[in-house]
Amino acid sequence: MTTPVPGPVRPPATVRPKDARRALVAGSVGNFIEWYEFGIYGYFATVIAAQFFTPAGGSEVEGLVKAYASFALAFFFRPVGAAVFGRFGDRVGRRPALVLVVCLMTGATAMIGLLPTYASIGAAAPWLLTLLRILQGLSAGGEFGGAVSVMTECAPPGRRGLYGAWQSFTVALGLLAGACVAVALASVLTASQLHGWGWRVPFLLTLPLGLVALRLRLRLPPDEPPAVAPGGCTPGGAGTRGWPRPRRPGETVRAVVLGVGRMMGWSAAGYTFLVVMPSYLQSTLGTTFQRALLGTVLANLGFAAAILPAGRLSDRIGRRTVMVAGALLVAVLALPLLHVVQDPGGPAYAKAAALFAAGAGVGLMAGPGPAMLAEMFPARVRCTGLGLAYALSNAVFSGCAGLIITEVVERTGNPDVPGYYAAATCAVSVAALLTLRGDDHERALR
Repeated sequence: MTTPVPGPVRPPATVRPKDARRALVAGSVGNFIEWYEFGIYGYFATVIAAQFFTPAGGSEVEGLVKAYASFALAFFFRPVGAAVFGRFGDRVGRRPALVLVVCLMTGATAMIGLLPTYASIGAAAPWLLTLLRILQGLSAGGEFGGAVSVMTECAPPGRRGLYGAWQSFTVALGLLAGACVAVALASVLTASQLHGWGWRVPFLLTLPLGLVALRLRLRLPPDEPPAVAPGGCTPGGAGTRGWPRPRRPGETVRAVVLGVGRMMGWSAAGYTFLVVMPSYLQSTLGTTFQRALLGTVLANLGFAAAILPAGRLSDRIGRRTVMVAGALLVAVLALPLLHVVQDPGGPAYAKAAALFAAGAGVGLMAGPGPAMLAEMFPARVRCTGLGLAYALSNAVFSGCAGLIITEVVERTGNPDVPGYYAAATCAVSVAALLTLRGDDHERALR
């Protein structure tokens, strides 16, 4: 068994319902903005590639690969953000860390909507875009650890999976919001308008969203460093009696590596079916921009529909059972579902059902996932540990998904690459998830 035998746990904290609700909303709203932004970058990847990475006469596929390279680079700065802001959240407090990351994310995203394009300033344009993507990666890396720590630490007894699932649910809402904005713009604007200025609108919309998130986070109850009161949800003065001794660094590193393994299927399959799919449908199958986005909306609806029930179910029967079921479903069905989508003569309802089912399979992993990660780390390193596990998994298996799929399909001509990628990573996750304890959901956070 890879999970160490827990030491004494802290006495259960009395959490006021009002504080629990504030923690849930304030933790969720930042995730919504983060994934809205990452969604619109993925949905507009072909437009961004044309505006920033394709000089006059350049290859469209090469420009798309470069756009995804910039996308991937931002993900590799997530672990840096997780380490920096996670340490800040563990040492100084959850609320200040969450305020900092939402300010950084909002500012960097809004600036993308103001950037001059390649046609205006030449080769400086993609470098400026990449710099802003790096800032987004840093803030996104710090977002998950702080938000999930606050949401799970403030959860009422027996509802930690459901509260953590709201993090994933707002991921789905953010992706859906981005897809809906993209569909709306593609429907009301001409292609020249969309490429000329319309793509800027979704990025600029993050400014008012960020101001709302900032206000909500400033209203969180003041919190002290977790050695005294984790997440502001433990009554002040509770002290550290009954808390375990800090983990040795080697134990935390092993837990982070195991967390990456448990996360990789969720990360890879999620980005394959929920973000990369529009570009794949356009560049590989020749689907129109509007239809590709509509297909992505259906996948994200399936994802959203499964998350909260999966989180609640994991509070009853355990994280392991629910997450293994989701990973197995995706591993077995990824290729068959992709073949349904690829069939040019297939009925529209069958393609819609396939995309919805693919999203739902990912949702079964994403619902219990945040609580599962929170339960792997003690409070003193929770922000840092779970943030690093999530960020590393996303950097390798999400951030590189578009780059890997586009490049391999281009080199091999095999349209089944997305299915193989999702199935293989989920198969590995099954093995890692089987090491979970069956009763982790019943045990107090350390």
